[in-house]
Amino acid sequence: MFTGKWFDQTRVGETFSTSLTVTETHLVLAAGLLGDFNPLHVDDAHATKSRLGGRVLHGAFTSAIISAPAGMYFHGTAIAYLEHNCRFKAPVRPGDTLRTTWTITERIDKPAQGGGIVVMKATCENQHGDRVAEADGKMLVAHGG
Repeated sequence: MFTGKWFDQTRVGETFSTSLTVTETHLVLAAGLLGDFNPLHVDDAHATKSRLGGRVLHGAFTSAIISAPAGMYFHGTAIAYLEHNCRFKAPVRPGDTLRTTWTITERIDKPAQGGGIVVMKATCENQHGDRVAEADGKMLVAHGG
């Protein structure tokens, strides 16, 4: 496993992205891990009749998928993920391939913490180019090692 970016190596405007295909397993795991068995997630007959037109992935799990690239980008260099805010724009379904792109929008040096805060914005789109979510995050990242 590679070491992630140090605070000193980051730049405003820098981007990083990953993609992941959501499977049936993601829905099942999300229901069990979160304890959320809402029929919009687990009941085909109910969800098909809903305004969403079928089962959808839990927002909390979608948010976790979106935050994962930030954790990996700062693998071994992150001190703490300080903040995460996600806004959902469209449903995520099994079979969707999500592409999350993070952009660094601000850097705040925190010498007393041995690093700095990297402020980021993310967009997440499905395979059709539909924006399914947007997020903001703040990561406390160590100075170069």
